[in-house]
Amino acid sequence: MKGAGILIGLLCTIGCFVMPAQDLLPREPQLLSLPLPVDSVTNLPGETDTLVTQVDTLVNPVGDQLLLQSDTLLEKSVSDALFAPSHLFRPSPRKAVIYSALFPGMGQIYNRKYWKLPILYGGFVGFTYAITWNNGLYRDYLGGYQDIMDSNPDTHRWHNFIPYGRDPDTIDQKWFTDVLQKRKDYYRYYRDLSIIGTVALYMLAMVDSYVDAQLFDFDMSTDLSMRVAPAVLREQQSGMMAASSYGLQLSFNF
Repeated sequence: MKGAGILIGLLCTIGCFVMPAQDLLPREPQLLSLPLPVDSVTNLPGETDTLVTQVDTLVNPVGDQLLLQSDTLLEKSVSDALFAPSHLFRPSPRKAVIYSALFPGMGQIYNRKYWKLPILYGGFVGFTYAITWNNGLYRDYLGGYQDIMDSNPDTHRWHNFIPYGRDPDTIDQKWFTDVLQKRKDYYRYYRDLSIIGTVALYMLAMVDSYVDAQLFDFDMSTDLSMRVAPAVLREQQSGMMAASSYGLQLSFNF
């Protein structure tokens, strides 16, 4: 009995030492199978491109719509109406040509270039006077030429062109016929030339109105100046043989 008690005591003692030793041994870490958050998911290259494409697809229509809206607002902010306010007015070249074709000077009025009207109408007045004056003299000399060429003694309008104090019977009719013909042709030539000038002025008014409307928003610099500076001109040679010339250089800013 005494031996059995000793054996049981030894077993209890060994058990007390073995149990704490097991607790002191390092344990292997266990992986937790917890669900990962959505933000921690790593996208593959193909999936990233698809996502960027979808984002661009969503953003681009919005940007295009904003650009279209800005263009529409810009178009609505200007007007080509004849009586539009000055800060909103932008002429149309097509309308300017049509107005100028309907009535000379109307295109300049539409473009609001009123200072050109005296020049334009002054040209028309001058050409009209030249046409009227040359045509009147042409008709007078034509009548005298026709009367001296026929054999009717009752038609004598050519007497009006005889120099003062001369007798019609003493006039060489062959020589005077040649004079009447040359003067008739002279005034007819300048009458026709005045008509051509009037048509050219009419066409020029149309072109001017179109160019004014086309270049209405052209930004012209106000820096119109000339600068004089010294300049050195060197020949395209190398070495000691290269020569230089000195002078002044003019530069124009416009």
